[in-house]
Amino acid sequence: MTLTLTVSDEVRALAPGFTHVAVEARELVNGPSDAVSSALLDEAARRLRERLGGLAPHEDPHMVAWRAAYTAFGAKPSRTRNSAEALAKRALADGGLPRVNRLVDVYNAISVAHLIPVGGEDADLIKGSMRLVRAVGDEPFPTVAGGETVIEHPDAGEVVWCDDEGVTCRRWNWRQGVRTRLTEESTSALFLLEGMAPHCDLQAAGAELAEFLEKASPGARITVHAPVGVGA
Repeated sequence: MTLTLTVSDEVRALAPGFTHVAVEARELVNGPSDAVSSALLDEAARRLRERLGGLAPHEDPHMVAWRAAYTAFGAKPSRTRNSAEALAKRALADGGLPRVNRLVDVYNAISVAHLIPVGGEDADLIKGSMRLVRAVGDEPFPTVAGGETVIEHPDAGEVVWCDDEGVTCRRWNWRQGVRTRLTEESTSALFLLEGMAPHCDLQAAGAELAEFLEKASPGARITVHAPVGVGA
C-alpha cells in the first residue's frame, strides 16, 4: 500500500470488533454525476430496502454495533449518526440519495447497498500516513460553515481519522473534512470501508467497489487490500 494506515490501541480497545478494508485507485476519471452513477444509487436504495425488510436502519445489527461504538467514545448516536446510517435514512426518504460526482456516487452506492460506512479521500491530498486515533482536542479540522471555510477541533477523546496535517474525518466516519475530499478533478483515491464484525462482509463490498470503479474508469489501477482487524 502506498499509503500507510494504522489504528491505535486505544481505538481497538474501544471497539474490539472494528475491521476495515482499504481500496487504492489510481488513474481514475471523475466528473459530474451521470445516468450510470445515478442508476447505481437507485439500485443501492432498492437493495437496502430488501436487506432491512421493513426495519429502520438503526435496527439493523450492524448499525446497532456502530451505535455502541459511538456511545463508547461519548457521541450520542441518535444525534450523531455514522455515515452509513445517515445515508440509509436519506436513501429511504422521499428525496432519495444526493448526487455529488461519479466517484462519490459510486462509494455512496456501496455504503447503502451493504450498509457499511465508506469514505473516499483524494490520495494526492493526504499528507503522510492515515491514522485512526482518539483525538487530543487541538487537531485542526477544516470544514465549511455559511459558505466559508472554517477550522474546527474535535472533542478530546473523539475517534478521528487524521493525517500529518490534521483531522480528515470527525467522529470516526460522521463528517469528512474539505481538504482531502474527492472532487471532479481527483484522479487518485483511497476508499475506506469500515465494519463491526461479525455483521458485515467487507471483502464482498470491496470487490464490488473495485468492479464499479473499473467500469467507470477503464484502465485504472485498483488494489483491494486484505481486511485488517477482527474478522479479517
